[in-house]
Amino acid sequence: MEPFRRHIFVCTQAKPEGVTSCPRNGAFGLLQVLERELLAQGLDDEVQVTTCGCLGLCDDGPIMIVYPEATWYRRVRTDDVREIVESHLRSGKTVERIEWNEAGAMKKLSAEHRDRFRAMMKAKDKGGVLPDDLNETIRGFMRSRVVLTALELDVFTAVARSGALPEVAGQIGANPRATEMLLNALVSLKLLVKDGGNFSNTPTSARFFTEGSPDNARTGLLHAAHLWHRWSMLTESVRTGTAVAGHVPEADWTTSFVAAMDRNAKERAAAVVQAVEDNGFKKMLDLGGGSGAYSIAFARKFPQLQVEILDVPEVVPLTQDYVRKAGLADRITARTGDMLRDPLGSGYDLVLVSAICHMFSPEQNRDLFRRVCGALAPQGKIIVQDFILEPDKTAPQAAALFSLNMLVGTQSGSSYSEPEYADWLRDAGFKDVRRVRLPGPSGLMIGLRS
Repeated sequence: MEPFRRHIFVCTQAKPEGVTSCPRNGAFGLLQVLERELLAQGLDDEVQVTTCGCLGLCDDGPIMIVYPEATWYRRVRTDDVREIVESHLRSGKTVERIEWNEAGAMKKLSAEHRDRFRAMMKAKDKGGVLPDDLNETIRGFMRSRVVLTALELDVFTAVARSGALPEVAGQIGANPRATEMLLNALVSLKLLVKDGGNFSNTPTSARFFTEGSPDNARTGLLHAAHLWHRWSMLTESVRTGTAVAGHVPEADWTTSFVAAMDRNAKERAAAVVQAVEDNGFKKMLDLGGGSGAYSIAFARKFPQLQVEILDVPEVVPLTQDYVRKAGLADRITARTGDMLRDPLGSGYDLVLVSAICHMFSPEQNRDLFRRVCGALAPQGKIIVQDFILEPDKTAPQAAALFSLNMLVGTQSGSSYSEPEYADWLRDAGFKDVRRVRLPGPSGLMIGLRS
């Protein structure tokens, strides 16, 4: 059985720097053009496109194979795509000038490539060389730091105004020689394009990193730059068991943090709301609601719902601005308070505790859940949205790494496991406690007030 009329494979196997590969010869650009052309010609439901690993013919890439004919194409360029689609995929006539049907030679080249690869891996292993993936993990901070520095200096906006090196350096207030090094590194990361002595943004950097773009994510991403400084203290935090003083928060820390949390929440809000059955909720409390993204999603899903957001004084004005822009100021209000000490209120049908528990110690979370239980109406529901570790606390990876983020950023926070959350909720007076797994790094724990 073949669910698609044709099936295309394109090699996208990455290779070490300096080694010929299909991606280095333009495989990803080829894929983008192919997908667009299939859509334009109405064939996207008839032709399945799949990326694949190395086919052993790297010097002749990008390699494309079309099934069921098992036609191999080599050195395919974006200019060839339309002809392949119109001639082969639509009319069944192969494009002979790039077709590769020398089976004996192809098999010989593939075997030679395999043997060279095995010999290289054997030599590296014998010489005690670090595996490539491990080495990339260790040095991965370099790429991250280049992009974070570019965001801190607002390089992409400067490049959008003028791509000439002296003007860019002047706009960001930086040394011209160092600026050129940074811009060249960004070109290597495919976030800038260089033409002679001038630089320009790629479609991706123009969309997400430049002032004036509707999808500009720079403000929220600066939170990652702030985290960099905290993570630089990880060794000392492991030694002492808690966050280490010494780094003064940046002036825009709160604004960038709320913007980052807003971006994350908007990605997940629909899934969270979808997981909650409508029990006729009328009154909801959102603890530490930040930008109000989850409250906004709940209010839009449940028209009868009135929402209160409780957060710290420096956040509430930002919350009110996000809510006002969403057009829901009549149904969502925000007030200041300390959720661990101040009165929470009473009679709520639903209390959302999203991305909060990881900041607190186990004892603080136990106390918080007891306070939430007291604030809920009979049969009221608590929803905890957070990173949830498996019982042995080694997975998922994002949650395990986030524990260290809390180590360097809080006095006693951590990621916690499903059994821990379940115990705390039951001890606080909740029943029918259950976990809801969602796509992505976090999930839900839900309970009803007994």
